[in-house]
Amino acid sequence: MGALQAEIERRGERIFDLVDRHPEPLFSKAGFYQRMMALSMRDEHFKVQLFRFVDVLASLHRGTDIVQHLDQYFADMRNGYTPLIRTGVLLAKLTPWISGQALRWNVSGMARQFIAGRNPEDVMKTLRKRRAQGIGFTVDLLGEAVVSEQEANEYATRCLELLEHLGRETRGWTDPLGKNAELFPVVNLSVKISALYSQMNPADPADAIVHLAPKLRPILRRAQELGAFVNFDMESYAHKNATLELFRALFTETEFRNWPHVGIVIQAYLRDAEDDLRDLLDWGRRRGTRFAVRLVKGAYWDFEKIKSRQNGWACPVFLQKPESDLNFELLTRIMLENESIVTSAFGSHNVRSIAHAQALADQLGIDRGRFEFQLLYGMAGPVKRALVEMGYRVREYSPVGELLPGMAYLVRRLLENTSNEGFLRAKFSENVSESELLRDPADLIAEGPNGARHVEVSGDGASLDTPPGDTYENAPLVNFVYQQNQDRMRQALEHVRTQLGQKYPLIINGEKVWTDKTIASINPSFPDDVVGHVAEAGIPEAERAVKAARDAFEKWSRTSFETRCRLLERAADIMHRRRYELSALEVFEVGKAWAEADGDIREAMDFCRFYAHQMRLIGRPRLTQHVLGEESYQHYWPRGVAMIIAPWNFPMAILCGMTTAALVTGNTVIMKPAEQSAVIGAMLMEIFEEAGVPPGVLNYLPGKGSVMGAHLVDHKDIDLIAFTGSREVGLRIWESAGKTREGQRELKRVICEMGGKNAVIIDADADLDEAIVDTIYSAFGYQGQKCSACSRLIILKEIYPRAMERLLNAAASLRVGNPEEPGITVGPVIDGTAYKRILEYIDIGKNESRLAFQRADVPQKGFFIPPTIFTNVSPKTRIACEEIFGPVLSVIRARDLDEALEIANGTEFALTAGFFSRSPANIERAKAEIVAGNVYINRSCTGAVVGRHPFGGFKMSGGGTKAGGADYLLQFVVPRVVTENITRHGFAPETTPQYRDEFLPPR
Repeated sequence: MGALQAEIERRGERIFDLVDRHPEPLFSKAGFYQRMMALSMRDEHFKVQLFRFVDVLASLHRGTDIVQHLDQYFADMRNGYTPLIRTGVLLAKLTPWISGQALRWNVSGMARQFIAGRNPEDVMKTLRKRRAQGIGFTVDLLGEAVVSEQEANEYATRCLELLEHLGRETRGWTDPLGKNAELFPVVNLSVKISALYSQMNPADPADAIVHLAPKLRPILRRAQELGAFVNFDMESYAHKNATLELFRALFTETEFRNWPHVGIVIQAYLRDAEDDLRDLLDWGRRRGTRFAVRLVKGAYWDFEKIKSRQNGWACPVFLQKPESDLNFELLTRIMLENESIVTSAFGSHNVRSIAHAQALADQLGIDRGRFEFQLLYGMAGPVKRALVEMGYRVREYSPVGELLPGMAYLVRRLLENTSNEGFLRAKFSENVSESELLRDPADLIAEGPNGARHVEVSGDGASLDTPPGDTYENAPLVNFVYQQNQDRMRQALEHVRTQLGQKYPLIINGEKVWTDKTIASINPSFPDDVVGHVAEAGIPEAERAVKAARDAFEKWSRTSFETRCRLLERAADIMHRRRYELSALEVFEVGKAWAEADGDIREAMDFCRFYAHQMRLIGRPRLTQHVLGEESYQHYWPRGVAMIIAPWNFPMAILCGMTTAALVTGNTVIMKPAEQSAVIGAMLMEIFEEAGVPPGVLNYLPGKGSVMGAHLVDHKDIDLIAFTGSREVGLRIWESAGKTREGQRELKRVICEMGGKNAVIIDADADLDEAIVDTIYSAFGYQGQKCSACSRLIILKEIYPRAMERLLNAAASLRVGNPEEPGITVGPVIDGTAYKRILEYIDIGKNESRLAFQRADVPQKGFFIPPTIFTNVSPKTRIACEEIFGPVLSVIRARDLDEALEIANGTEFALTAGFFSRSPANIERAKAEIVAGNVYINRSCTGAVVGRHPFGGFKMSGGGTKAGGADYLLQFVVPRVVTENITRHGFAPETTPQYRDEFLPPR
């Protein structure tokens, strides 16, 4: 055992000896909170239900509502505590008003254990008590999520007011230790950066700094005047880099450069925490003035893990607790070794981590009064008392705010206290031995499944894991948190800008075909800028394309499905290589914001790989049943020549999805992109040519839908039409395809995806922080030009006033402008025709309802429509029934859930819908009763992911097919069954193979 480890154990044992003199009340057996924690630690399902109930309680105002939710969350508990829970629910139902208030009081009591006060006056009582115990404070205002600039400004005002109050009330207070007071001001304020700006975008940290700095400077100036300390909290990984940049930028400014009473958090559970800390230290040395670092483990581990897995990103946090603990110790050493420039604050309840910091400081000769330990209010009281008794500086992190609205903070504390790996639970609830709790985390890692510590950091956020060979996984979205990815996108924009204005030919039978007429594709942000000139196909070119596709069909249909699958996968690889270039082109040609453009390219790659994966599942003839003496194999043949007609709003993804589905199933293709996005279509053709598509198998044919497109729809040699677009055009195609022409050999197959009038319902108990943000994104993301966009918002009357206030303020805070800028949310609509049509609908809305909001500050050049919200909308008005396809939202008030569902289902469309609620019963109703092809609960109603959310609607939204689903390829083939009697003179094989070689189509 090394000397340091021996000293850690000695100090740890001393702390435990002092701790054992004072029991930890959080884990005692008495009291409502303690009983709930005991149940939670024994039963994971109960814990989840309890925390969800706690989360919703703040939105429930009537006793009956509280009791109903209690019933829904707990009445069906299937564990040893069922009688207790059921008895409680039954009693509550008898006296809902009294029981509801009692529940609210008990949960408020839980919150009071972790929240130091409801307001500045209230918190002073707590701070005075702590002062008498020799404990300092850092005060934090509760309330993390802001959905608008109004809320952000209110938070800034509250910070100033709190600072003033603390300065006034603590006048004359002295340092608890009586030494090194110049390093540790009495007043210490922690500020949440994300609460000061509602439009923080990881792709645009510069914009965050521009908006945050003016809000912070008054707080910092007043803190200087009062002799107070200001600490920047660190929250989600998405905002880490912007917070670090902001910290360095502000405290390099002349008026703050020489101020030492500023600090920032470093989260030890982050893999790149060491890099961040060393960068800060380098900056601090250049600055020449001390600053502080609060080192914590990190409080968003579950969120970061879930988010990264959903998006296919490298997880930014260590996945094993000992890895975070070891990193904490590594960072502790770095901080203490740089004591001349950084003041250290160690935020931990872990006695091993605390003892390590003590032992290391002593080894380095650092006086115990020159650093401090910070612990959370309401937790680890015995540890705090022990540290004070040992002569160390202790500061308590003290949240201030209303009890029930502070539930997000409360739930995090509950998760921490009930975590299987939590130190407090291990010590005070499960009585783990002191020797085990003081073990070196490096030894624990060595004994773990990996046997060693791995600190591999992804430079661009891409996952470092390799999926199994035959497993389909979605491509990750580009993570614009990383500077490297931001730089790549900027470079791509500059590169593509130099390529604008080029000419693009048709591609028929592998040959370039130029025509007299061209389509000018323009930049909707700057209509004078031409993105490209694309050859326009007419009827003669259409006939050539049909012949080329028909001639190529025989050979392509007899090409093995594996060869076709590999073609798609090569195309996906090329897209991946050119990903930023393709995204940049979408910014210019169709006005997509960075993340929207990247999402479209990601979806195109996913379609290629997913349909290749699915084709391998259905490509080989499959035995239908095991029957002795007979074998029957079902398999699929391609239909023939496919006509692909795609829209401009997902110019790469939808065009690629329909095209690859046709190609991989053995059909030959005539690919017609929308006129507005024909250059992106040319890029897709170029990609498939590079991937090796044979001549005639894929033909690129941009042109006018009313002329060339209509001719091909009626053509006798077109066997299949896959269309995505407007209802008007879709119905014409459906009708025309139903007519049989002379010489036609096949009944035309039509795959038709049309529009929607999608509704989102906000239930009375919904989490408005979540509902407003997701609704704003669903309605105004990509200017409302998604077939899945929310165009009707239905709000229950109980929550209507508050929801509307926050909705309007959130809409007013959106960034509108040129999508070349990384943080823009709302850009231009696609062209002049759309611009005129949407403005006409806005005029209709002004006559039919009340214009509640319309942005005034939109660019005058370009096709920019201001985000617009109508209220007092009747469900039967035109703006509530007709697809507008723009940034226009109609808000409808509903009496109750019955009426809300009736309104949501009351249109001719059935594409997507959203529902926000925290009522388990109402969520189940929504799942069962909402009439839509894709129903989204407690999330945005846009952003379907291939394979995860098969997408498509019914009624007047389409024929019920699901793009990106397991059965989509079956729309492009004809099924065939071959049955053979294999009995010979009473003898037959005992077994029959499940699969056999392909039956190739006839020549």
